[in-house]
Amino acid sequence: MEAFLISTSIVALAEMGDKTQLLSLVLAAKFRKPWPIVAGIFAATLVNHALAGAVGNWITTVLGPDVLRWILGISFILMAGWMLIPDKLDEEEAGRSSGRWGVFGTTLVLFFLAEMGDKTQLATVGLAAKFPLSYYWVVAGTTLGMMLANAPVVWFGEKITQKLPIKTIHRVCALVFLVLGIAALLTKV
Repeated sequence: MEAFLISTSIVALAEMGDKTQLLSLVLAAKFRKPWPIVAGIFAATLVNHALAGAVGNWITTVLGPDVLRWILGISFILMAGWMLIPDKLDEEEAGRSSGRWGVFGTTLVLFFLAEMGDKTQLATVGLAAKFPLSYYWVVAGTTLGMMLANAPVVWFGEKITQKLPIKTIHRVCALVFLVLGIAALLTKV
């Protein structure tokens, strides 16, 4: 349960102001069909984070505990710094039309691609490596965290994004990653 709760909270916080959250806002404004957008976000996130979690689990079988501890610690500390850099959404990533794929398909593809190499995907890799026996809890938690951050944006759009202090949320998330990184470095296996 610890893996689930930590994964949910870290990813929900990390997603605030992230490019995929901005993509959610753009898709909601463009298509005005929240159900297929939310379904596309869910499907893309589940597949993306399942793959990221599998990579995180695989890493634990290849690396020794001390090497893994150092990689995780340093990765989480670097993630803390990355959280302080604001994301931007490229116009090309937002797409121009739903084309033949429809709203669901367009959302699925754009969201999956935008999530590649993103903070939350890399956090999922790290969390799966940190909790190797809790793969499903990590994937469920990171997916729920993404949905908690993105679904309300699709439903309520700009009203929410204008009221949330994104810089403060990023700082809190950076602090959480920093604490996790230091804890990983100081914990002997």
